[in-house]
Amino acid sequence: VALQPSINARLAEKTGLLESACISFAVGTAALLVALLVFGRWTVKGLSETLWWEWTGGVLGAFFVSATILAVPRIGTAAAMAASITAQLLTALLLDHFGLFGFGGAPIDLKRSTGAFLLILGAWLIIRR
Repeated sequence: VALQPSINARLAEKTGLLESACISFAVGTAALLVALLVFGRWTVKGLSETLWWEWTGGVLGAFFVSATILAVPRIGTAAAMAASITAQLLTALLLDHFGLFGFGGAPIDLKRSTGAFLLILGAWLIIRR
């Protein structure tokens, strides 16, 4: 995961931010198509039963890739990953706590709060210069 933002940021130096993100997604899509052809069943069963928000993962992925492409040259790969992982964990704690998206939840307790605090502290130590 730490390689992708640095590689994409390097590509962006030559092609541009959005262009680099688009190329990244296009190559990833091509790789997944090959994987589907080799290993998958290629079915769209259940597609008509999906809700609109279940399609937003791609938009969120595009935002994440673009944000990391923008952040890496400015703050470095380690700082970008520390901020990203911390934000992801804090969001995941809230998702688990409230049992959002229909998945079983786990309440935020002292142990989880302590872990989150230590992660925030670690990210802060990495990010600050």
